[in-house]
Amino acid sequence: MTVTWEELGWQRLAAGVGRCRLPGWDCTAGLVLGEGTALLVDAGSSLAEGARLRARAEELAGGRVTHLALTHPHFDHVLGAAAFAGAEVYGAVGLDAVFAYEREDLRLDAIRNGLPVADADEAVDALAPPRHLVSGEWTLDLGASRQVLLANVGPGHTAHDLAILVPGSPEVVFCGDLVEESGEPQAGPDAVPSRWPDALDRLLSLGGEDALYVPGHGAVVDAGFVRRQRDELAARFGVS
Repeated sequence: MTVTWEELGWQRLAAGVGRCRLPGWDCTAGLVLGEGTALLVDAGSSLAEGARLRARAEELAGGRVTHLALTHPHFDHVLGAAAFAGAEVYGAVGLDAVFAYEREDLRLDAIRNGLPVADADEAVDALAPPRHLVSGEWTLDLGASRQVLLANVGPGHTAHDLAILVPGSPEVVFCGDLVEESGEPQAGPDAVPSRWPDALDRLLSLGGEDALYVPGHGAVVDAGFVRRQRDELAARFGVS
């Protein structure tokens, strides 16, 4: 019997494309199905959460998760990555340096936000740099005429923001935390406020007016919402 997206707690967005909202930090994970392939967008906040996410994604895919794209280097999006052993991992250029030299900052941020110390230690110890680093745009062929565009659209929310465009009807753009719906976008010490509005302009040019935009946290939004958030950020940070 074929299981549906909804039965596993996922929201179907288009044919072979969906997302779920993880508990705790309301972080979004995305899934794109190809021919014998499956791309997961973001990995959750711990190895245990990553393992649960992988199990549900692979039940929907009918096979293993073959590709993993990390939208940015914050703990709630990346600390589950080691649960996806064997997957080809993608991230924006510079993500490898964060994983290599800023591991303790990542660990401490996770603990400050409520991840148990043991879970944070386990995940950070297992964290490996992505094999594939995206400097501009990267077209990923998932088979069955399914191509996905990985675009380094930052800096903005961080210095290493990756967006994922899934062509189709409708087109779907996974935005990471460049866009947040459930609260005001968070600008931490690694944000680049002066460039954030430009990053959102890039998102809008990728997806266009009729796309679905999937925030890192919160409900799926439209181009109008992204444009309003772009203008609010520009005013907030005093940039055009």
